[in-house]
Amino acid sequence: MSNLRDLIVRWQRGWAVARALPAAEDVGGALRVRCMQPGRDIEYVALDAGEDLSSLTKLVELVAGEDSPTWLTVPTIDPARAASALVAAGLIVLKHSELLMTADLRGHPQNLPVAPYRLLTQVDPHGGDSAVTATVRHESGEIGARGTMGLAGTDAVADRIETTPAHRRRGLASVVMGALAASAVEEGVERGILIASEDGQRLYLTLGWQPVADVLIATTPGNTYPS
Repeated sequence: MSNLRDLIVRWQRGWAVARALPAAEDVGGALRVRCMQPGRDIEYVALDAGEDLSSLTKLVELVAGEDSPTWLTVPTIDPARAASALVAAGLIVLKHSELLMTADLRGHPQNLPVAPYRLLTQVDPHGGDSAVTATVRHESGEIGARGTMGLAGTDAVADRIETTPAHRRRGLASVVMGALAASAVEEGVERGILIASEDGQRLYLTLGWQPVADVLIATTPGNTYPS
């Protein structure tokens, strides 16, 4: 599963750019990331749990040894066995159904917003990389939808694609995704990577993204998932 390991490393790098996080620390079998988000100060991203789940034992010990709220993110092609291993080791699985997905952005569908909405895109440098943001605003000034792509090397990692409740079911997330993909291609990046929530998977499949692996997220007992 060396290809999956490489893809995880590339996803994490672009995700860190999208969120302006410091570089991850390779702790052997995982990347340790300082996220500093509610309920998730630290995150470990497993690199070698694609088929061989033996590496999870060490990672669970590392997670349990942290002094602040910590997540363990596990991309795997055997989610049932991975979930069982995590629970047996004493963690709580917060999310069972996320997907690691990829796409060739050169053929990504493009959708323009219709009145009363308008689209704004912006590219900001982040070290030697850059982040693209796309925002769809209603004529009232309200944000209808928005999202980010972290451009790192040859990859563009989509993150936090959100539609506000009052503006849902109007195709705005598709507009955001198309704008991000077009900007990434203009910047010379052709490959898209993301981790899709269960709610977002239908959208991404419709837009041509393909699943590569399941993703589980676990934490220690007592660390609740923020709303």
